[in-house]
Amino acid sequence: MVSLLLYMAILAPGISGNDGQSTVLKPTSPTIHNHESVFTVPPDADIGMNILPNINDPEAVDPQKVCPGYIALGVKSTTTGLTANLALAGPACNVYGNDIDYLTLVVGFQADDRINIQIQPRYLGRENETWFVLPEALVPRPDDSSRVTESSHPLEVSWSNEPSFSFTVTRKETKNVLFTTKGSVLVYEDQFIEFVSSLPDNYNLYGLGEVMHGFRLGNNLTRTLYAADVGDVIDANIYGNHPIYLDTRYFTNEKGGLVYAANATDKTAKYVSYTHGVFLRNVHAQEIILQPSSITWRTLGGSIDLYFYNGPSAEGITKSYQRSAVGLPAMQQYWTLGFHQCRWGYENWTVLNDVVDNFAKFEIPLETIWTDIDYMKGYRDFENDPERFSYEEGARFLSKIHGNNQHYVPIVDSAIYAPNPEDAADAYPSFDRGVEANAFVMNPDGSPYIGAVWPGYTVFPDWVGAVLNGSGAIDWWADEFIRWSKKIAFDGIWIDMSEVASFCVGSCGSGNLTLNPVHPPFQLPGEPGNLVLIYPENFNKTNATEAASAASALAAQTQTATTGVTSTTTAYYRTTPTPGARNINWPPYAINNYHGDLGVHALSPNATHHGGAVEYDFHNLFGHQILNATYQALLKVFSGKRPFIIGRSTFAGSGKWAGHWGGDNESLWVFMFLSIPQALSFSIFGIPMFGVDTCGFGGNSNYELCSRWMQLSAFFPFYRNHNSIGSISQEPYLWDSVITATKKAMHIRFLLLPYMYTLFALANKDGSTVMRALSWEFPNEPWLANADRQFLLGGAVMVTPCLVQGASTVDGVFPGVGNGTVWYDWYNSTAVTGVQPGQNITIDAPLGHIPVYLRGGNVIPVQEPAMTTADSRNNPWGLLVVLDKGGAAAGILYLDDGESLTPNATTWVNFSATIGSLTARPHGNYMDKNPLAYATVLGLSHAPSKILLNGEVLDASLWKYSKEKNLLSLGGLNTRFSKGAWSSSWNLSWE
Repeated sequence: MVSLLLYMAILAPGISGNDGQSTVLKPTSPTIHNHESVFTVPPDADIGMNILPNINDPEAVDPQKVCPGYIALGVKSTTTGLTANLALAGPACNVYGNDIDYLTLVVGFQADDRINIQIQPRYLGRENETWFVLPEALVPRPDDSSRVTESSHPLEVSWSNEPSFSFTVTRKETKNVLFTTKGSVLVYEDQFIEFVSSLPDNYNLYGLGEVMHGFRLGNNLTRTLYAADVGDVIDANIYGNHPIYLDTRYFTNEKGGLVYAANATDKTAKYVSYTHGVFLRNVHAQEIILQPSSITWRTLGGSIDLYFYNGPSAEGITKSYQRSAVGLPAMQQYWTLGFHQCRWGYENWTVLNDVVDNFAKFEIPLETIWTDIDYMKGYRDFENDPERFSYEEGARFLSKIHGNNQHYVPIVDSAIYAPNPEDAADAYPSFDRGVEANAFVMNPDGSPYIGAVWPGYTVFPDWVGAVLNGSGAIDWWADEFIRWSKKIAFDGIWIDMSEVASFCVGSCGSGNLTLNPVHPPFQLPGEPGNLVLIYPENFNKTNATEAASAASALAAQTQTATTGVTSTTTAYYRTTPTPGARNINWPPYAINNYHGDLGVHALSPNATHHGGAVEYDFHNLFGHQILNATYQALLKVFSGKRPFIIGRSTFAGSGKWAGHWGGDNESLWVFMFLSIPQALSFSIFGIPMFGVDTCGFGGNSNYELCSRWMQLSAFFPFYRNHNSIGSISQEPYLWDSVITATKKAMHIRFLLLPYMYTLFALANKDGSTVMRALSWEFPNEPWLANADRQFLLGGAVMVTPCLVQGASTVDGVFPGVGNGTVWYDWYNSTAVTGVQPGQNITIDAPLGHIPVYLRGGNVIPVQEPAMTTADSRNNPWGLLVVLDKGGAAAGILYLDDGESLTPNATTWVNFSATIGSLTARPHGNYMDKNPLAYATVLGLSHAPSKILLNGEVLDASLWKYSKEKNLLSLGGLNTRFSKGAWSSSWNLSWE
């Protein structure tokens, strides 16, 4: 068997010759820790009951066939909606819970683009109110203070009792039914709610995350919403939960009939589209079943609290959703848009220092260095390993990088180590202070709930109890960060394992703390006998010997692992409703949870919060509320500054506190492709600060995949390379070809940083998106409904990455050309010509080149790149004036100090260009003293005879015109803007 270190040496980039022109550097090798003397949690500790999801269960009862539905009584219309009582229309079915006999219905026309439909039990008692009604302290309800009359609203709601209660939402303008439960029955039980709406054929739905899937969801998918530490498993429930979708429908202008993308073969037809949004404010475990002509929504509790957004544009919905329901995205500090480097396996400060030095050596910009759990003392939060990551050495290292305008972000996990009570040397003050503050989740009997995570047996902060009942978790959490920040000068925080994950079922540590610290119930990557043998596709073509050796090792491991295993008949655990009670550990309806049993690899549903609430009702909010707590903590650590937080588990509204990375992907081409639909989905969810583990987290990358991925991620808001211990190193400087590709893409990214920062300011101001789907910007082109291999950065920059291994070209469309949109190649500044609407064009994309295009009609401010964002911000300005077919363009620039939570000074600069002039009009009091160095005008169809700045003729040596490219280039303008490019309004004109 190949040893781990030999295996890594064989595959280390720059030594194996994968690239053919490699840079020889010593690879980082993880420290191998011997855990044989430590008690290991038994593997079966994380195995629950054998659950068969209902959607796969042949014995499952279809509630639509056996439940009676409801009848509406006492319906009352108001000027802003209607109210009614709902009563069971027949004998209770009690199929997956206890039927609720009486419900209330409230329809509210809350705003001119939004309506709300609430259905909840009529008689709510104190004991069970939170079973159904989600507290606004945890998830605020959308503002309904500006109610409008039904008669003036673009949507209408109708209802019927034939044969049982149903409701229908219709768009008045088109008479198109957006949502209707007609033809189905409403099922409302204490542990199961189901409602069904019909959908047109070939519908276009987007959202319902978090899921690894194409952007358009398709009509054969079950979406499970239950936060889980899963990794990026395709179509499974993973880290976050966002119960919102967009529904886009295309119409022909002439006939008004529905024409969907799948049937839109006539590319010259004229279409219009209408998009509406549907958000279910419910945090319980959910399942959304997409079938060819319907959507079925099932939830294991809570209420029906539906919000319908009229749109009719996707942009209108995302803005309204963020403004009204989940909050506007957090404004990021400027430095967070730089490049970030991380690895699980950076074993000490010296290794980190070497990585930082290597980026400088190869002149690759590096903004931030991160540490994974390697830095921790025994994997404990708020404590550094005294040998490998001492505070003294850390202070010297951090002083160095801060002096270089670089930053440091450590990981913080979501569970807290519970020390061994019989070992004084195992003392952990953070735990003791948490106990004193009543900060941790409990068992039903009030004892501490003790699971198992990286450090061993652990407890879990009680965010729900803190928010609802004032227990001390949030204040304790902030205090721990303040204490730690005095030892380690971090600049932001990375929250992990926040679904929340536990490596055993139930309170497995109760009575076992004298065994702590204990080892997880599985081998860690990098430990002896646990090789990481995931290779890039077609790896064996260039590494046949190594691949054969690895395959032999894997076969030997597999044979050993399976010896003695015998097959048995599968028996599934099913429960039935208990009259008057809920079975919260094993509810009668089994969702399609990746881990099966709800308590596997998670807190048990009966884990209890201060005040008596149970995890069953709030599981999906742990990751959301730890971000809230961390945001509050960092406000105290960095007084007056915007907190920078990247979190794993999210819910609707997490974007107002944090960004998100895409989780544990693999070094495979499919995950690079899926990063685009992931990012576009998080644009819908109001979390624009999104990125993925570039080059892949698990397995081994190679120069081709990493080249492509480093270039693609350069156009994502959050740009980080991160991979797993036990995998080969993948820092971009390890391959010459990746160095070249990275520098090329980073140069573009850094030029565009002012543009990206402005996009974030607009998102924070009104909820606009940063990364955009082509179909959002070009809503009248049905053939874009499936487009998720290209994307837009704002409205002006289109990226068409090569996502296929071994390819040297990529196919792409150029939206809007049928209506006169002009696209310009970033690299040669020439207009794309000869393209038809919807036509796929083959574009050259040799390794190291990522096609980027600029959309006519935009003025894009740029700033000369440097090794850090701070240095770049001190460089001269430039302008890219990208004219449309009529010779016009417009743009905007936002300026502030780049870090303050509430800046003392801000400036907005508006740009407008016509056939013969460009004007800049600043508004505000932030003073940027950097001059304007150059301006480039793309698409100028004639050579100017002279150029004037504020009426003064510029010397001919300062500009030149290319007739071949229709390109006007002006340079050497620095001295003309000695007080700063935006100190006052100015006009540049040409004749």
